[in-house]
Amino acid sequence: MSFLHDAPPLSPLQFYATADYDCSYLPEQRARSQVATPAHLIDTAIYSALVRSGFRRSGLYTYRPHCDACHACQPVRLDARAFKPNRSQRRALLLHAGLAVEETTLTFREEHYDLYQRYQTARHAGGGMDTDNREQYANFLLSSHIDTRLFEFRDQGRLRIVSLIDVLDDGLSAVYSFYDPDIRCASFGTFAVLWQIAQCRYAGLPWLYLGYWIATSRKMAYKAKFRPLQVLRHGQWQHLHDENTPIPPSPIV
Repeated sequence: MSFLHDAPPLSPLQFYATADYDCSYLPEQRARSQVATPAHLIDTAIYSALVRSGFRRSGLYTYRPHCDACHACQPVRLDARAFKPNRSQRRALLLHAGLAVEETTLTFREEHYDLYQRYQTARHAGGGMDTDNREQYANFLLSSHIDTRLFEFRDQGRLRIVSLIDVLDDGLSAVYSFYDPDIRCASFGTFAVLWQIAQCRYAGLPWLYLGYWIATSRKMAYKAKFRPLQVLRHGQWQHLHDENTPIPPSPIV
């Protein structure tokens, strides 16, 4: 699907390219982004069209990769209607079937922030987000002009997962999930994605947008394990075929 196909008018928006900065995903690489502004004009309908064109948001900041000599970051989305879990995904469903899920308001909670800090320290130490203060955390996850939902997953009252999703006109966009990193043999990350797929089906929405995927990134390898997956290349969504998809070993999620 191309960007302008059945999209709402985007003429009020302006787009600019940032200066280059250190890449968050590939070592010793420089990156740039294309940013859509002004933020207050980006409602759910417009953001849905932007996501179909490969954009994503971090708080009120809507962007897509715009690097000069690198195209490693590829937007991906899952066909929720055609998805069939593999053996390890079925195991994750059974393992965490007892989690209680509740939607809550998009407000700051110290319990969420504590879990976020433990998750970042354990899973993404040195990545920059492990030092986020409360304001940075709130700007990243709790600032939104669109239809954003926040869900808690609890095990006998103990907070295990926090997951945020954006509701689009053709699917859900996985904003961010973080979870308890200290439970051995858990598959909280996998379960969160499976739960999001189930929500797409329940709402009759065809797509789960999973953000960016880099074929050689170990931390992003889990995304390619959810099939059938589509990747946005040259303005068109194309099926990601097995023979063209190297899947490096991934950590337990």
